[in-house]
Formats: sequence, structure tokens, C-alpha cells
Amino acid sequence: MRILVIDDDRNICDSLKWILEREGNTVHTGCSGEEALSALQEDAYEAAFLDVMMPGMGGMDALERMISIQPQLKIFMISGQADISVAVRATKLGAYDFLEKPLNPEKVVLELRKLVEQSRIAAEVDKLKELVDLDYRMVGESAPMQEVHRTIQRAAPSEGRILIFGENGTGKELVAHEIHQNSHRRQHPFVQLNCAAIPKELIESELFGYEKGAFTGAYRRKPGLFEQAEGGTLLLDEVGDMALETQAKLLRVLQESEFFRVGGMTPQKFNVRIVSATNKDLLAEIQKGSFREDLYFRLNVIPIRIPPLREHPEDIPALVQHFMERYCQKNGKKPKKLTKRAESRLMSHHWPGNVRELKNIMERLAIMTAGDEISAMDVESVLGPAPAPTESKHSSLPLDIQMPLKRQLMHFEKAILEKAFKEFHGNVSHIAAALQTDRANLHRKLKKFGIKI
Repeated sequence: MRILVIDDDRNICDSLKWILEREGNTVHTGCSGEEALSALQEDAYEAAFLDVMMPGMGGMDALERMISIQPQLKIFMISGQADISVAVRATKLGAYDFLEKPLNPEKVVLELRKLVEQSRIAAEVDKLKELVDLDYRMVGESAPMQEVHRTIQRAAPSEGRILIFGENGTGKELVAHEIHQNSHRRQHPFVQLNCAAIPKELIESELFGYEKGAFTGAYRRKPGLFEQAEGGTLLLDEVGDMALETQAKLLRVLQESEFFRVGGMTPQKFNVRIVSATNKDLLAEIQKGSFREDLYFRLNVIPIRIPPLREHPEDIPALVQHFMERYCQKNGKKPKKLTKRAESRLMSHHWPGNVRELKNIMERLAIMTAGDEISAMDVESVLGPAPAPTESKHSSLPLDIQMPLKRQLMHFEKAILEKAFKEFHGNVSHIAAALQTDRANLHRKLKKFGIKI
């Protein structure tokens, strides 16, 4: 660590410098508060030892100004006056600890080692937080994803219930988390329940909790998810798979803003925002009689549809880079680069599993690919070869020996572009990936041949 020692007693400065440098630290010394401020303006330090009683600027005044210059600085106040009030005041002003003179070398080393360990743990926590933030980061700047972002920004600060629609793997949980993080409830819990993963016999006790003795094995009272999410957000994932009996109970809870624990007689009030998600067409489920229409309207105050990846393939390069950086960092590997052909192969894939499938593929490639570059062959070893384009018996163009080559080539090029345009329903990103050309060049060609987008 870089450490600053400030004391008007030169012997103390020299002694501390010797003790601290023996521990492998770099130490700068000074004799006054003014020297301390000057040192901090010129360089960064992790820790400081500062005398309370000094001529000129006293230690307490220096403490306040030092923290204003470098807020992360850990300052040990040192004093020969064992006055508890001085120690309390120093702590209130932001001192890290208070040490009495004469200084005990073993105690100084012990306290510094504690600080080093705390700094190491804090760095690890920051690294883990960064990885968690990456897990919940929404990536995508395409028009469909920008619309999702705009809806989140408008809906999140409100109290309206939200129903998120989307296929499996589109990122419904990420959207729910983003809603929570952009709401005034972000300092409170974000709790989720996968309604499809819990047996219908247990889902009620999971949601509402139970009292001691409510059933065999209930040896103590257990709070449910409504209580655990108090003040925050409760995500009901795959709500379309909830049993009809549970739907009826949930509807009553939402109407009354209170619930009963299983086996309980006292109603429990709650303050929780409900966000639901489903991969099902709930209107079709209502027609089939497997989902309650009244509950649907209770949950679907603000609908948000998450597009499948095939509707915004232009986001694939950004997603690929995001997942590659994340998994290389997570596994202690150097970030790998994809060749243009590898990226084109990813762009041309249909992605039935959506972003979740892409995420899994990138994790596998990040871990299993040798070297610093991922080739098209590496991608195809996971996805398989690109499907050959289907051709009808009328697709071949006849040779006209009466027509100049340049003109025939233009006819061939136009026919290829028209066929690709029809094959990919006018999706320029898919066409560019399939023909292995850049979008700008493709736009010029389409305009040249009058093929409308």
C-alpha cells in the first residue's frame, strides 16, 4: 500500500516508516497538516497515520480536509492524550481508527494487516457485484429493444402491475429486474417464484407462508414470498402455469391487499409490487378455461412484449461481445475475438432458444475454444453447418450468349438478391449474413435494382 505518515515528532515518523516499509509498503512522511494536504494533492494513498496535536494546522482540521481530497483514504489518528472524546470526534469526522501513543509496533502491524484484508475483501465484493450486474444487463439497441427500454422507463417508477410476454429465453426475468432497479422500490427485495417449478400443493405455502402446526412437518412459522418481498417487487414467473385454485386465491389477495398464512386466522397486510411473466398466450388460455379472465385483467395493467431474437438479429453482435467478455472474465480467460465468418454464421442461425441459447453457445465457445480467435468452424462445431439454401426447379437462370457478360452478371445478381429478399422476408441483417456482405453494400445493391425494403 501507499501510506502517508504525518507527525511533528521526527522520531515517530522514522519509526513508523521503518515498521510499515518492513511490511512491504511505500511510505511518505511529513511534519504538518499542510504537508499532508500537499502530498494528497500530488499523489494517491490508501492509508495515513495522522497525529492529533501538531503546530499550525491541527490533526482534526487536517483530517476533514484530507478526506475531502481523497474520500477513500483510511486515516489512523494517533495521540498521546488518551481522551475518549477526542477518539469519538475523530471517528465522527471520518477517521478509520484511533491509536494511542506510545505506539505498539505489533498493534500497528496488526491493524494495517486488517486494513489490507478488508481492502482485499472489498475488491472481491466489487468484482462479484460487477459480475452480478453483467448477469442482469440488458443488451440491444435495435428498434424493438429500444421500444422495450422506453416502456420500462415509463412503467418502472409507477405502481402499476406489469405483465411481461415473451417466448422462452427472451429475457423476461432481466426485464423484471430492470423494472425493479428503475423503481422507487430498488432498495427493497426483488423476489421471484417460478410458478411452473412448484407443485400446486406447495405453491400456496410458498406465496403466503404458514403457521406452526399448519400441517405435518410445520414445526415453526415460515414467512412466504409476499412477506419476504415486503416493500419490494415479487415476480410471478410463468404465471400461466399456475393452478386454477391458486389463481382464485391470488385474485382475492390482490383485491383485498392482504393474505392469510396457511393455517393462520389473522390477515396480513402487504406492500409489494406484482410483476408477472409468461410464455403463453393467456387470452387463448382463458378461452380454454385454464386461466381466469378476472386475474388476467388484474395482472395485465401494463403489458410488455419481449421480441424473440429472430426479430432483432442486428443485436446479435453486441450480445456476442457481451457474453464473450462476461464468460472470459468469469473463467479467468483472455477475451476472444470472432472472425467475420463466425459472426455471419451466428447471424444466420434461427435461434429457437432465443438469447438464452446464444448465451449458452457463447459460454461454451469461451471455455472450450483454444486460442484467442473463434472461427466459423468453431461455431459450426456447436451449431452445425449452415443450412443449404433451398432451390426450386425454376431457380436456375438460362445462359444468353447474345447478352454481354456484364449485363448477364447484373441479371444474376438481381435474381440472387430478389430470392434472398423473399427468403428472409426483407430482413436486411439476415440477408447480409447469408450472403456474407456488409449492410451498407447490400443497401446500395437493393436500391440499385429497385428492390424495396
